[in-house]
Order: sequence, then C-alpha cells, then structure tokens
Amino acid sequence: MEHCFSLHKAPSLSSFLPSLGPRVFTPSISPSDFALFRRRSLRTGFTSTPFNGRKAPSVKASAGASHCDFSSLNAPLEPRSAPGKFLSGVLQNQRQFFHFAAADELKRLSDDRDSAVARMFVSLDSDEACLHRRIAQLKEQECQAAVEDVMYMLIFYKFSDLRVPLVPKLSRCMYNCRLEIWPSKDWELESIHSIEVLEVVRDHISAVIGLRADSSVTDNWATTEIQQLHLGRLYAASILYGYFLKSASSRHQLERCLTLVHQKRLNHRNSLQFLDLLPCGIKSLVLGRFSDVQSVPLGQGPGRQEKDLEELRCYVMGFDPETLQRCAKPRSKEAAHLIERHSCALFGDEQTGIPQTDEVIRTSFSSLKRLVLEAVAFGSFLWDIEEYVDTVYKLKDN
Repeated sequence: MEHCFSLHKAPSLSSFLPSLGPRVFTPSISPSDFALFRRRSLRTGFTSTPFNGRKAPSVKASAGASHCDFSSLNAPLEPRSAPGKFLSGVLQNQRQFFHFAAADELKRLSDDRDSAVARMFVSLDSDEACLHRRIAQLKEQECQAAVEDVMYMLIFYKFSDLRVPLVPKLSRCMYNCRLEIWPSKDWELESIHSIEVLEVVRDHISAVIGLRADSSVTDNWATTEIQQLHLGRLYAASILYGYFLKSASSRHQLERCLTLVHQKRLNHRNSLQFLDLLPCGIKSLVLGRFSDVQSVPLGQGPGRQEKDLEELRCYVMGFDPETLQRCAKPRSKEAAHLIERHSCALFGDEQTGIPQTDEVIRTSFSSLKRLVLEAVAFGSFLWDIEEYVDTVYKLKDN
C-alpha cells in the first residue's frame, strides 16, 4: 500500500529569550518525611511516582543507526533556562521531589515578575521610570521563556509516567531517509483517553494518514513516502487537535453534568407535587416503583456507551465557528509558543531548527500512527498543564 503526501509551507520559528541564573533547590520536606506525603494528593493535581527501582523507558527509533537509542530524558527540545535545566536534573535524580520543585519554580517566577512590575509602578514619577519599565519588560520575557520550560518538563513527566519517551529529533533517527519507531507504544498513548474521546482520536488518525482502527498487521507495516515538512505540519496540527479534544470533552462533561443536575431537581420537584395529590395507598405503590427505577445507576443502561460516543461527536460537530476557534486555540501565548518550539525541535535541523523542506522520507504507517498519537497526547497534556500553571503563574492571553 503506497501513498504520497504533498508539500506545504514551513512553519515560522521563534527566537529564544534570556534565561535565569543558576540556583540550588532545597526540598521543603526531608526525604525521610516524604513517605508520608506520597500517599496524599499533591496540590499540583499530579501524583508522584518513585523512580528508584524502575527501569528507565527506552525506545529505538531507527532502521539501524545505533545513535537513535534514547532514554526517558532525551527530549527533542532541550530546556535553555535555568529553571528548565534544574527541573530536568530533579526529574533524573530526585524524581519524588519533582512536583514540589516545579511548584516552587513557578511561585518564584511569579514573585520575580510581580516584583519587577511593582517597582515599575512605584517609580513612574521618578527619573528612573524608563529604566524600571525596561527592566520589567526584560523580566517578563525572561520569565516567559522559563515558564515554557517548566511547562515542557511537566508534560515530559506525564509521558515518563506512561513509560513513553518522546521521539527525539528526527535528524538523529533517520537512516538512508528511512524512519521507523519501535515499539509503537500505541496502547499506552491511547490509555489516557476516555472511550468516547479515543473513538474520535481514531477517526482523526484514519483521516490524516488513511489507517483504519481495524487495519491488519500488513497494513500497519506497509510503507509510504512523506515529505518531512508535511509530517511536521501534521504533527503540530495533531497537537492542536489533542488540545481541542481535551477542551471540548471537558466542556461537554461539564454541560452534561449541569443538565443532569437540573433534570434531577426538576423531576424531583414535579414528582413531589404529583404525589401530594394521590391517596395514601396509591402513593406508597408509586413510591415503591419510583425507588426501583432510581436504583439503576445512571449511565449503565443498555446502549449508554454507544450513546456517549454519538453525543460527543454530535456535540463537537454542533460547535459554531466562534466556539470551535475558542476550543482549538491555545489560551495562552506560552502554550502556543511551546507547541511551535517542540515541533521545530523535533522536525528541524539539529543546529538551526529549520525543517528540511525538500526531503522525502520513507516510513511505515505504524510509525506515522505513533507520531500522531504522541502529538494528540502532547496536546491533551498541554491543556492540563496550562490549566494548572495558570493558577500559580498568570499566563498571557493568546
């Protein structure tokens, strides 16, 4: 089964901004006390998983080049800020303290930025107003670059929890213009989605690469040719699609819960008004039948799962253009810039980050599926991380 994908224009690149100076992190609790905290849910909304005694996940993404073996800490995008490098070290050496360290870095960045802005307002009527305004601008840029690295490391932690390392730079993984990613890790990457979301993700895979969910092993390992630039655009679009699905499914769940609560209250009020008009004997009979009906848990009736799948599809299809754009567009500039940086680091040249626009690579549909699933998971994780980070460090509206 042979296919060929067309070429599209290259995505733009963004320059990196100044970074912060080095620091040493001191955990707020001692290692001996951490066992008591491990059993509790962290305020960050994540669960820490001990790294000791666990083999680091690895993947071979190559058709024979030995330098394509990569560990769980070999991400395509290397953090350039001091907080990013620091968290990378914590993740590798003190994994159990990672979320404490990330929360500490976010709080420090927020305080630094707020302090610079406060000094700017205090000095508005002084001779140093221009100087402090410039300092605040540089600090804003510095903190934005740092918080993007923190967000990236938080996303990276989620992938490492799945034992799925991110695919490294493709320039390191191709051998004679051939790319293969093994093992595929499809099950792990699909496990993060609910059943209804997973079905929509499979529809997306079928649409963008032509691989059906029920494809045979022969179909999965059939090869295709694709231009590297188009593959990069497909990857970035799948990140946005994963971000969109997370936003849309969360919105759908919230609206459905509100509707059920409203219906429950309405039915309860109407039933009480109706029962007040009945004689005592008939009222007890009706109450008995009513309790029998209520004993069936909501959502476990026959065909409920199929109905949920159709509900989500219809819900997404019913979006007006404004709602569709609002759910698909990253809410913060930091998230949008992080998508661009990660995609360019993965598909760009090692030195310049510029994609090789005229290069055509050969790969299997299984490898394409692996890349698309990773991108969708990246977008889904990004939505969660953006939600959490914004509660500690106020992100810039996109």
